[in-house]
Formats: sequence, C-alpha cells, structure tokens
Amino acid sequence: MKNYEHLTNELSEKLRGGVIMDVINADEARIAERAGAVAVMALEAVPSDIRKMGGVARMANPSIIKEVQAAVSIPVMAKGRIGHISEARVLEALGVDYIDESEVLTPADEAFHLNKFDYNTPFVCGCRNLGEAARRLGEGTTMLRTKGEPGTGNIVEAVRHMRQVNRDVNRILSMSHDELMAEAKSIGAPIDVLLAIKEYGRLPVLNFAAGGVATPADAALMMELGADGVFVGSGIFKSENPEMTARAIVQATENYKDYTLIAELSEDLGDAMKGIDVRTLHENEKMSERGW
Repeated sequence: MKNYEHLTNELSEKLRGGVIMDVINADEARIAERAGAVAVMALEAVPSDIRKMGGVARMANPSIIKEVQAAVSIPVMAKGRIGHISEARVLEALGVDYIDESEVLTPADEAFHLNKFDYNTPFVCGCRNLGEAARRLGEGTTMLRTKGEPGTGNIVEAVRHMRQVNRDVNRILSMSHDELMAEAKSIGAPIDVLLAIKEYGRLPVLNFAAGGVATPADAALMMELGADGVFVGSGIFKSENPEMTARAIVQATENYKDYTLIAELSEDLGDAMKGIDVRTLHENEKMSERGW
C-alpha cells in the first residue's frame, strides 16, 4: 500500500484552521492579510463575476499574481484550469505557494486532471464526495476542499459536499478488505487511497470548505461540520463592507463554537453579498459539476 500521509505537507498544516481569501489585486490582498487570512488566492475575477461574465475563464494574468505576491507576506495561491498542463507550469514558474486545479475556471481537458506528482508545487483540488476526493489524492493533491457552488453566496452545496465526504469516510472505516475492494470499483477510487483512509481513520490530507461562504455564521457552520479551514471568495469582496467582513469571517472560523462572539461579529457588517438560489441554476451553469 502506498503511504499517502506524506501528501500533507508543512505548508498545508500551517493553513489548518484558517481562512484563505480570493483577491484580484494588491489592495484586496492587503485587506486579507490585515484581516488575518492565512493565505490568498490570486485570480482575475472573483467567482461571482466569473459567473456573470460567462465565456472562458482562464488562469490569471501573471502581472496580477506578481502584484499580489509583492503585496503580502502570507502564502499566495493561484488557480489553473483542470487538466491544463501549461498553465500549471507557468504558475509553478511564478513561484506560487499552491496551485488550485479549479472547477471555477473553464476546464481545459475533458478526460484528465493533472498528475500532481509531476510538479514541485503542491495542489489543492475540489471534491463533492469520496470518489472525487480519492481520485485527486491518487493524482497527488496535498489539500482538498468542497466545491460548493462558487459565486452564489449560498452555503447549501458546500454543506452537502462536506457531509457527503464525512459520511463516505465513516462508511469506509467500518468496511472489510473485500468490501473496500468492491467500494473502490464502485466509486472509481484507487484502492490504496481507501486503504490509507481506513488505516489513518480519516482523510490523509486537510479538507477545507469552499463555495458559498458569505457570513461569519457560514464559516462557523463549515467548521462545525468538520472542515479544516475555509476558502472565501465573493462573500467578502461583494459584501457591503469587505474589510469588516473579512475580519469577522476569520474570527468566526477561529472561534466557531463561541456563538456569543459570532453574534457580535455579525452585527453592523452591512449587507452580505446578494445570494443565488442554486435551485434556479441550470446544470450547465453549475461550476461544481465540472471535474470528475
């Protein structure tokens, strides 16, 4: 059996319990760092704007990534398209700390995700269930996150994905070896990954929440459900008061069981981003359906 525990690297452990924020320029990156973000994700547009613009969403212009890197001292991540070998190589050449092979961008390959073992830069990838999580782990990702439904300000899909992964992991822990073999075939997962989960009693890497976080209570909810940290994009910079919202979400994530504090943090923030009922989205409008 392969040893998958090595996939959890030193950097990902430093991110545990923290908030990672999408930013599109140096000013937003500085707001994120002042608010206590453990890392930022550099991209050209937050998911809500990507959704509105339509067309093809690609890796951010390198000038944006360099601007953000120069502005902050915390780790800088960046998104590349699913299966886009060259975008990932460019991001690695730019020296980003993490590459997100992201369904938020338009997939470049309909058959293959990247082989993360080919890169020196670590990867984070999205998942909706254990089958997706296990396939990404088999490819070498060192961090997972829920897909949620990005750019909606609606937490329901992130909740669904976190609960599904946790439910799937708990089921794996009670299975015999023969049952694991059958399960691996059923969900298209590498058997070594399922055996590793059973041995460790958990996923061998961190699993963050992402997609739809818009309020301090949203962030606290995802931590309650077992997330190892939170990604926030449109929920901060599409709110009425981004700087206050950013600080409040960081504090709520770090103190997710202090409900009195979360109530205080939620006061006087102004309006949260306008949300979208995901039930109104057609299948071809759902970013979480991208990837496999």
